[in-house]
Amino acid sequence: MRRWGAGRRGGAGRGRKWPRPTTVLEVSLATLPAAITVVLLLLVTQPAVQALLHHGAGWPPYAYQGLAQDVQAYQVALLSPELSAGERREFRDRALSSARNPAQFTQLDSIQALGEARLAVIERYLLEETPEAAARATREAVGLSAQAGEYARATEQRYIGALQFMRRALFTTALLTGGLSVLLTLRAARLRQDEQRRRKRREARQQEALNLASHELRRPLQSLLLASDLLRQADTPQQQTHLLGLIEDSAAQLASRADLTRLNDLYLDVTLRVQHTDLRPLIQRFAATRVAVITPEEPVVWPVDPDRLRQIIENLVENALRYTDDLVEVTLRGGPPVIEVRDHGSGLSDGLRDRVFVPYEQGPQGLRMGQGLGLSLARRYARAHGGDVTLTNASGGGLRATVHLGQPLAVLSEHHGAKSLA
Repeated sequence: MRRWGAGRRGGAGRGRKWPRPTTVLEVSLATLPAAITVVLLLLVTQPAVQALLHHGAGWPPYAYQGLAQDVQAYQVALLSPELSAGERREFRDRALSSARNPAQFTQLDSIQALGEARLAVIERYLLEETPEAAARATREAVGLSAQAGEYARATEQRYIGALQFMRRALFTTALLTGGLSVLLTLRAARLRQDEQRRRKRREARQQEALNLASHELRRPLQSLLLASDLLRQADTPQQQTHLLGLIEDSAAQLASRADLTRLNDLYLDVTLRVQHTDLRPLIQRFAATRVAVITPEEPVVWPVDPDRLRQIIENLVENALRYTDDLVEVTLRGGPPVIEVRDHGSGLSDGLRDRVFVPYEQGPQGLRMGQGLGLSLARRYARAHGGDVTLTNASGGGLRATVHLGQPLAVLSEHHGAKSLA
């Protein structure tokens, strides 16, 4: 078992806390206005409903009931021998006066339409001044009063129905208003959560870019410090010239990797500065005591971003050196260029070959600690070049990292505008 990109866990992908979902409390607060509205409507309309149910309301049939009583009193007077003719006439005149005043009988047409009793018939019977006519007038008046009572009950039911409909309409309106309030509250909460998630993603991307920049600045900075220290001890002009060249190269790499205005283009949505480059000198610069470099005799010219390709090889060589004390071999082959970095360590299990490309993913412990970012960045740069980085166990032991280069996917023009080569 071996670890590539070993190092501490953490960073932008670890310990992230997403906004909590909408809570029951928020929903309850959203429904509170609707509930209060419904309760208030019920309380306000309840007295009116109770008054209609228990005391009656609407249209009063009192005039019709009074007429029936006056006509009945006249009939009783006709049958009472102790009353004089003048007293009987007074009872008749009182009933006749009521019958001749149609203005007091509201809704007369509607009431007469409910049955056969008619006000005019009552007046005609009263004018006949006979017991038989008085009896017929009484039956007519009682019938008209009964029709008025029926009309009053129907009117009361209509009033109650109208009030009930009003209550239902107000109740429905309150529910709709409350539902809309809930939806608006939930939408506002969702928008707030979406904005929090976007802010978290932006912060995570910014943190990832800073972590990658810190990782990639480490090597040229170490090289710069080491060369500066050695320059103080240089004895010959040749040594000084060589060390000054290393310092200039390290400074150029620092400038290339620390452009704060291009962190996104450098490390996240990678945009390349492509030029046709002979890859042999770029590979040969990695030759060292523990690194053997093999390149073809003929030039291998390919459109690449030299700085980003250099970072790919740096990360692969650094990871190889981290897991072995033996020689590391870097081989360049022409055609569509292929670069292989092979070590002679213990290899990598099948289950870890893809996982080691995940930032901060830990594999087997290496001889020296790392940050776990190099392989993920190397693959990101290789894919931006239209290729990829793959890992295979080498025959005879060790691990082989292979870089395939294709056509770059996105480059910067002379005016620094991004364009696609696909």
